[in-house]
Amino acid sequence: MKTKKILFLFTLVLFISPLTGCSQHKEQSNLKSNNNMKKLTPEEERVIIYKGTEMPFTGEYTDLFNEGVYVCKQCGNELYKSDSKFHSGCGWPSFDQEIPGKVSKKLDADGRRTEILCANCNGHLGHVFYGEGFTDKNTRHCVNSISMEFIPKENVKKDIQLEEAIFAGGCFWGVEYYFQKAQGVKKTEVGYIGGHKSNPTYREVCNHTTGHIEAMRVTFNPNETDYETLAKLFFEIHDPIQVNGQGNDIGEQYLSVVFYKNDTQREITEKLIQQLKNKGYKVATQLREATHFWPAETYHQQYYEKNGGIPYCHSRIKRF
Repeated sequence: MKTKKILFLFTLVLFISPLTGCSQHKEQSNLKSNNNMKKLTPEEERVIIYKGTEMPFTGEYTDLFNEGVYVCKQCGNELYKSDSKFHSGCGWPSFDQEIPGKVSKKLDADGRRTEILCANCNGHLGHVFYGEGFTDKNTRHCVNSISMEFIPKENVKKDIQLEEAIFAGGCFWGVEYYFQKAQGVKKTEVGYIGGHKSNPTYREVCNHTTGHIEAMRVTFNPNETDYETLAKLFFEIHDPIQVNGQGNDIGEQYLSVVFYKNDTQREITEKLIQQLKNKGYKVATQLREATHFWPAETYHQQYYEKNGGIPYCHSRIKRF
């Protein structure tokens, strides 16, 4: 109890001191530009912009210990998780660890304390103290409630796990051309796969000395599209019945192959191939487990986007 009283008196002195950046202190924080900045109330501006401090034991989050995430009031940047919050008795919300990379630290001009700021917008949060022994981390981020907004666990947006798929259907320029335009696709990259040599070059692949096949790796958001939709696109933008390449591009590097990355992709591809066979297509597309994908040279990436034109050996034909 004695320790808490001493801590309270210490923090109260800091609050009323002009060194805390109270309403008389007009050194504005160096705010970064951000189109998503929230319009602040005069009191929020006093603390976040002009480095002020709210009165102890008055903030709405001082005694809140629900599960969730605390974000910057001004820009929404995630700052602290609820499991790092503890009760220090100082009168302000206390955390012993920030979310990595989300909070920046700067020594005050007087050299006495270390200010903490939102790493995204430089909005003032409070100060950090070390060596007080409250938790095993021996760190206390003393944060103004008014600088934050609490997001309950059930409302926290979950990180989206992007997925990948690899398709080979002749010249990889044309395959990439169509996938770049597909909904939910976040990235495409052409390269080589299925061979026995590390870091193959385009010339080596064309000379049939590596066993590699020209392919395209697509990264997509499963909340916006799915593997089956992309696999159907693959079967509709090339000729899946040609056994020795695509069009006039003949050779092992131009074979039609789906390189599956998991059992789900394999099963979906098998289902689609069977559907095509049921429609009378003599499908030549091979199904192989994905091995290491080697990105092709820079000048091959997004070829048609950079050079204009349309694919000479690919066009879309409705098959499903």
